[in-house]
Amino acid sequence: MTGRIQIDHFTTLDGVAQAPGGPDEDTTGGFRFGGWQAPLLDETTGEQIDEGIQSMDALLLGRRTYDIFAAYWPNQVDGPESGIARKFDAIPKYVASRGKPRLDWRDSHLLGADLAAELSVLRNRHQDIHVIGSIDFSRTLVAEGWFDCLNLWVYPIVVGAGKRLFPDDGPPASLELLAAEPASPRGAVLLRYGWKRPEPATGTMG
Repeated sequence: MTGRIQIDHFTTLDGVAQAPGGPDEDTTGGFRFGGWQAPLLDETTGEQIDEGIQSMDALLLGRRTYDIFAAYWPNQVDGPESGIARKFDAIPKYVASRGKPRLDWRDSHLLGADLAAELSVLRNRHQDIHVIGSIDFSRTLVAEGWFDCLNLWVYPIVVGAGKRLFPDDGPPASLELLAAEPASPRGAVLLRYGWKRPEPATGTMG
């Protein structure tokens, strides 16, 4: 059976996905609100996120997110986040990059230039492949329809300028809502989308 590619993405109500994890994660453009997700985490969203992590058998990342993860998670295998850290350590990590980065994290692999072909290989090799964050890479996957499920956690906060999965200049796409989870105690909503077609349908209201 062909494996699935899932994108796990955290976003504010106004669509900003930049630096949810901490103040120094990504300050590009003078972004002031790094770590915006932390005060809004609760048991419900934690369980949703952990369920996805424990089910995956491969991790697929853009270069920037890989560097952040590789600097943090290998040092957490004996800490309070050991469940996540050990899972990430145990599974293969695949990195999309136009350069030739050093991939020192155990079982890390650089994807080739033909991304469509590489993803086909990964689908045949794994059952549940997850992309976490990786805004630029995720944009490509969504634009091309190279994913099966976009897991979008939307948080009740507005931060203004910042990097978005869906930028103002497109590209356009039409998605299909697969599921909507009830809001968590702190107001986060998990929406699950599949790719439908590259152009939104239009019509009239009459």
